[in-house]
Amino acid sequence: MSVDQATVRRIAHLARIAVEDDEVERLGGELNAILAFVAELSSVDVDGVEPLTSALPMQMKKRQDVVTDGGFADDVLANAPEREDHYFVVPKVIE
Repeated sequence: MSVDQATVRRIAHLARIAVEDDEVERLGGELNAILAFVAELSSVDVDGVEPLTSALPMQMKKRQDVVTDGGFADDVLANAPEREDHYFVVPKVIE
């Protein structure tokens, strides 16, 4: 796959990046180099290789998945500038 100047401009537009006309050719070359590297990685044989989440074998620290009802509304709202029942009162932002 080759990235042309129109594609570079489209990517820059989607990423909301201002790209000058004199930079388009250089950025196209860089994107093509990145895509060539990804294509090279795709050719690597990884059959029988287990996916890793870490370079060191370790177990994830887990906590008990316990359902609670909360019950701390008064503690949570203690420092709220304004509240009504068990809710924060905030200024209206949408008309």
